[in-house]
Amino acid sequence: MDRRRFLQVMAATTAGMAAMSAMAEGQNAAEHGKVGNPGATGLLAPGSVNVEGHTLLCQFPRGKETWKVYEDLRTRDGVITFVASNGTGRVLIKTAEAAFSEEGPEHLGLDIKDICMAAPDLLANKLLEGGGDPDEEQVRRAAPPMNSAQSRRPGGRVGWETVVGTRECSDTMPVYPSGNTRTYHPVQYFHEIAGDRVAKRHDGLVGGWMPAVRKVFPDAGRGHYEVVVFGDVLAKDRFIVQTWHRTAHIEDGKMTKVEFGYSYPAYTRRRQDPKPEEFYHGLLEFAEYWDGQMHDVALLSLPERSWVDMTRYAFVKEQIVRPGGVYPKYGAVDRDYYGPEYDGFQDIFTMALTANLEMGRFAQAHDTFDNYFTEFTDAKGMINMRGPETAQFGLTLWLIARYYNYTQDKTLIVKHREKIEQTAILLAELQDESLKLPQTDRGYGLIWGWNESDSCLNADPSIWNKPYFANAAMTVRGWREIAQLWRMLKLSGGEAMAADWERRSKLLQETLVASIAKNTRNDMKPAYIGTLPGTKTTFREAMEKERPTEQGWAHRGYIELLQADVLPDEMANTVIDCMRAYGAMTLGVVANVQPPNPESRGILGFISYGYAQQLLRLDRIEEYILFLYSHRYHDHSRGSWTAGEVSGINGGGALFCIPAQQTIPILMKWMLVFEEPDREILHVGRALPREWVGSGKEIRIEQAPTRWGRVDYSMIVSGGQVVAKVALANGRAPKDLHVRFRVPAGKTLGTVTVNGQSAEFSGAKKDTVVVAPGNRKRFEVVALLT
Repeated sequence: MDRRRFLQVMAATTAGMAAMSAMAEGQNAAEHGKVGNPGATGLLAPGSVNVEGHTLLCQFPRGKETWKVYEDLRTRDGVITFVASNGTGRVLIKTAEAAFSEEGPEHLGLDIKDICMAAPDLLANKLLEGGGDPDEEQVRRAAPPMNSAQSRRPGGRVGWETVVGTRECSDTMPVYPSGNTRTYHPVQYFHEIAGDRVAKRHDGLVGGWMPAVRKVFPDAGRGHYEVVVFGDVLAKDRFIVQTWHRTAHIEDGKMTKVEFGYSYPAYTRRRQDPKPEEFYHGLLEFAEYWDGQMHDVALLSLPERSWVDMTRYAFVKEQIVRPGGVYPKYGAVDRDYYGPEYDGFQDIFTMALTANLEMGRFAQAHDTFDNYFTEFTDAKGMINMRGPETAQFGLTLWLIARYYNYTQDKTLIVKHREKIEQTAILLAELQDESLKLPQTDRGYGLIWGWNESDSCLNADPSIWNKPYFANAAMTVRGWREIAQLWRMLKLSGGEAMAADWERRSKLLQETLVASIAKNTRNDMKPAYIGTLPGTKTTFREAMEKERPTEQGWAHRGYIELLQADVLPDEMANTVIDCMRAYGAMTLGVVANVQPPNPESRGILGFISYGYAQQLLRLDRIEEYILFLYSHRYHDHSRGSWTAGEVSGINGGGALFCIPAQQTIPILMKWMLVFEEPDREILHVGRALPREWVGSGKEIRIEQAPTRWGRVDYSMIVSGGQVVAKVALANGRAPKDLHVRFRVPAGKTLGTVTVNGQSAEFSGAKKDTVVVAPGNRKRFEVVALLT
């Protein structure tokens, strides 16, 4: 923001300010996109704003109104409230989580060397040993927070923890543990913010889910120091993120000292620190801007607000990282992973398309789809990136079908039809080549190719040009889905292609299942299934003995094999049991499989959601919930919620990547609303933690996308009964609607009704009501608790 312009506005007449404000707001609307429904604006109605006991900080004119700013300084996490002269208001909550290890035994009392060297996932086994849902607090305490033991990087630099920015700016600004950026240092004004105070800080955000970084440092008395920093949403710089800063000492309900900053330290009379009114005006603009950016995220209501905020924040982070909100970037700031050599990485595309589709951000999904097929896919279906991942071609086809099923928009399908078809044909060529091999070859009929992009970096990349089961599984799914779409759209010449892809899919699935069955080590307990046929050792043994080994990146191979969901249930369960027993899991999340290290064990933050999806479909709900909890608390920095590509369990840092950040929204959508890919079944409430259900607070999602249209779902326990409500979209409905009641421990289900009519529970756990919707669109399912 141009602060000189702001001061001119401050001195202008009310009419002049109104005109300038209207002009600015009109420009913002054009540049930032449609704001959306009024319910997403965050404004409180006149008379509903309560600032009793809060401290008045300042006031400033804006448009036709004068705004007053209050803050509740009586508590460490007191809110900031804006009140307009017309009575409307806006409240920004402040959050803070301990970024350091709290008292008590680490790793649930287990020795870290035992955890790291053991093949089984000892931490997950302990958390699940009771047979019920894992305890969220126990999961949180199972390992130190990310960055709590972070050492200095080469050259003596402390690593950054999070970033701030805007959609329009083509770069980001890192924020460090002490609250400094690369251009502004709060310690210059508060020398106390150093050493142990930084190590014992709490990290959080202002605005709940908005990208205003907050850091809280203890003082020697009853107060605390606080740093707030956020990107200026009105700045026009192409690459430089201009930043607002507030550093304060707060004690006994008073702000005893405060300093404001804008991007750089003051320098002579030509660059002065901003006035309080400028900072808070910038904060109000910031809040309205981000409300507009996130207007289309499916609305959630959960017993613990932080889960809702974390879900929305993932999409905020995506907008900050993607230049213009659309152009793909894998990471931020550092060459790894912000260099252009990563921009065409398939996982950026497939993860973003999945997350945005699942949470209703169809416009963003449209732009992501169009960008990738315009700029990163050529006429032969080949991607503009160093190392194609073979299974991801199949996943791409699957997601294109999902895009149409959710949005009913065929314009991009028609626009990129030839490239989409060439993607499917590319896989067909690989199948044809494989069918020319001798039938005795271990990979006969499967899909040969790299499974990991980094395969191309080795002196001999042919080591990984192998028939990984995941390549075949995801190809089966991709062909199946794209064939159905081509038939549905009735494109010219599409029927012949669809028939060929469908035939190929069936043949490949039969070949895949037979190969896995033939190569299953039933002499081991549990049975062992490798990531490709013909292996004589487990992936862990191979990594210790063979450098490099074709069994490298086993985590990806297992994830994509399961995510495709084309294996018989018994076989898929065996794969999961194998992963848990032989070294492919850490704290219930897929491990970043490496040779055993006695000091750390990796958690794979990105792509691992495919494993969680199969847990959900196979009804391994307790493991799904553990995955959700562990991913939040051990693959994200506490409070600032920056996700790592690979994190550990020893409190170290991790390189940020945006696909890891988008895991939580996907998991949250599926635990509430989940559809089976090959059956006309829609599940609601399938994986809700029992503790959440028992809280007595409403659980709700509105306008959740499905292939049958948008769905509203809610559940609440009240008065000895649990009430679930489901509203389906007009038009086609699923054959069956499965409504699950995961009631609190110690409670049992009694009678149940659907729209007042008696019904019965079904399923292995007798906790699910199956409804055939027919022409009905609204359902109230009520179960008594005993």
